[in-house]
Amino acid sequence: MELEEKNPDPKYGESRKFDPNFKGPIHNRGCTDILCCILFILALLGYFAVGILAWSQGDPRKVIYPTDSRGQFCGQAGTPLEKKPLLFYFNILKCASPLVLLEFQCPTTQLCVESCPDRHLTLVKAKLGNKEDREYYQKFCKEGVDFAALSPPELLRDGLCPAMLMPSKPFTRRCLPALGTMKGGVVVVGNETTFDAGQGVSINASEVLEASKKSNVVVEARQVAMRIFEDYTQSWYWILLGLVIAMIVSLIFIVLLRFLAGVMVWVMIVLVILVIGYGIFHCYMEYASLKGEPGADVTIRDLGLQTDFSVYLQIRQTWLAFMIILAIVEVIIILLLIFLRKRILIAIALIKEASRAVGHVMSSLFYPLLTFALLAVVIAYWAITAVYPLICSPISHLAAFLLLSFQTFNTSNASAQCPDAECLFAFYGGETVYHRYLILFQFYNVFLFFWCANFVTALGQVTLSGAFASYYWAFKKPDDIPAYPIFSSLGRALRYHAGSLAFGSLILSLVQVIRVLLEYLDHKLKGAQNKFAKFLLSCMKCCFWCLEKCIKFLNRNAYIMIAIYGKNFCTSARDAFFLLMRNIVRVAVLDKVTDFLLFLGKLLIVGIVGIFSFFFFSGRIKAVEEAAPSLNYYWVPILTVVVGSYLIAHGFFSVYAMCVDTLFLCFCEDLERNDGSSERPYFMSPELHEILSKTKRNNKKRSCVGFRTVLVFIL
Repeated sequence: MELEEKNPDPKYGESRKFDPNFKGPIHNRGCTDILCCILFILALLGYFAVGILAWSQGDPRKVIYPTDSRGQFCGQAGTPLEKKPLLFYFNILKCASPLVLLEFQCPTTQLCVESCPDRHLTLVKAKLGNKEDREYYQKFCKEGVDFAALSPPELLRDGLCPAMLMPSKPFTRRCLPALGTMKGGVVVVGNETTFDAGQGVSINASEVLEASKKSNVVVEARQVAMRIFEDYTQSWYWILLGLVIAMIVSLIFIVLLRFLAGVMVWVMIVLVILVIGYGIFHCYMEYASLKGEPGADVTIRDLGLQTDFSVYLQIRQTWLAFMIILAIVEVIIILLLIFLRKRILIAIALIKEASRAVGHVMSSLFYPLLTFALLAVVIAYWAITAVYPLICSPISHLAAFLLLSFQTFNTSNASAQCPDAECLFAFYGGETVYHRYLILFQFYNVFLFFWCANFVTALGQVTLSGAFASYYWAFKKPDDIPAYPIFSSLGRALRYHAGSLAFGSLILSLVQVIRVLLEYLDHKLKGAQNKFAKFLLSCMKCCFWCLEKCIKFLNRNAYIMIAIYGKNFCTSARDAFFLLMRNIVRVAVLDKVTDFLLFLGKLLIVGIVGIFSFFFFSGRIKAVEEAAPSLNYYWVPILTVVVGSYLIAHGFFSVYAMCVDTLFLCFCEDLERNDGSSERPYFMSPELHEILSKTKRNNKKRSCVGFRTVLVFIL
């Protein structure tokens, strides 16, 4: 039998030597990267402290009830404002200030009222009018104001009353102008285009429209969120059914791969092309059917941002964009399949071996459920900790101090010396250390979120790779495979290598946080005119994106070596990198081609489930049209099912991907340790050895091309 070439390049380290006692993952191992483990534990304790601090300072009532300028909740039961559920703005025009977008609060006096104004009335007219006008106007002044004794200039100077009232309607517990449009698109408020604001000032209704939009920027988002939530309550059981179908389809696909790997791969390739082709055909039919329809030729740019996303499906440009995107994807896939046609045959052999491994370690298919559960906990903790600081709670023993501060300001001569001075509520509890360093707490929350999420992912990779390495290095399969390989591998990872997992996760998290900061800077510099700064920022974003991809690739292979040999992270990463470089041609030919085929499997499952969910929720299947729920946005359950289906498919296929990567590294080690003789037999199957050895011989002269190719596949 032909011997494999040993140590082709000494600069990439020495090849593995034959060891008759090596039987797979080493059981006699010690703890690795202990300092990083301690650092991770301390960081988690700090994370819990930040979470407790955020929860203690947060108050969910801020989401439910609006607050006035003193920080009091409008309409809250058991308070003096129980019968005043609506929030009234003294000067709605100030809500057009950019501060609203930054602080989510209008820089004007806000008052809790029983009902919104239903007429246009200025302060001067109310003072000069009859008793009914004066009593009506006083309802929208601050409590305790002697409306009859003070003159209009005094009331306006001290900010006790608004300069005018305009017809308003309650919207999410806030009084916003009753805006409307007449023929020709003229904006009106209460059937008036302009009205007197007092003191000889006239205001156009379009100015009120702009201010109302700014004051309503958060309210509209909340309204859309409520509609989406309502859609979920109406369709949650159908969404669950769609996800169950995706899980069943994924399981069936995995089982069929176990017995018919070669056939299933080709069926998968053909079906992916057909599914995308049908998507192109459907988009073209929708595009053609809208020809000549009124309003169908409006562009997406002209339409702008709409909360009702179904509007976009009524214009031709949307379907044209979908058709072009799907066509580009179809062409890319077909070209890749043409250029990789010979390597696909080789990759199928590796998938067959992975199918046998998964068949002997069936518990590996259920491990992604644990990963999903842990990631759900991490995401939920991050979201709650991020939101709660934004809804700061009142501190009961400071209520008297707040009231005293307002009374002190009102009785002082500050407003007389500075007419624009006004005492407004900023936030509860004063500027404590918590509020002063809130941005640092939020940054710490984001950083720990990345670290914890990457740690959970790394734990899954080490666990699966340890189980599949136990399968590969079992000489007599399945007799020599240890009992409960998943649980044994998980126990070794948590007991000995939590520090190494934390180390690798930390490196990746630092790069990801830098990418987030670069995205934030890019968002802030969108309006800048400095072309060089934009170019430099784009280059940095591209470089760190490439760096993240490379680190993920190296970490993944380092975790495999950790699972097998039990060494620290740096040593394992070096050994994995040198092993891959000693087999660079095989990496280019096999490893990433197999990942591409598995990715097509994910696309197939997502495409099948997504198409059926689209026809169901859009009511286009006549047989079940009555069963489909009535929704505000039918894209909400469709998008949820598509994303959920991809996550489910990714969970199952990630087991295959991890199995392929582990078997590939074990195969490379097997070639270096053994020669196929009776004294040093191979642990791989004869079929796999024949195909992979043939690949080595046929591509020996193209190692430079292979090196460039592997970088492309890594990225």
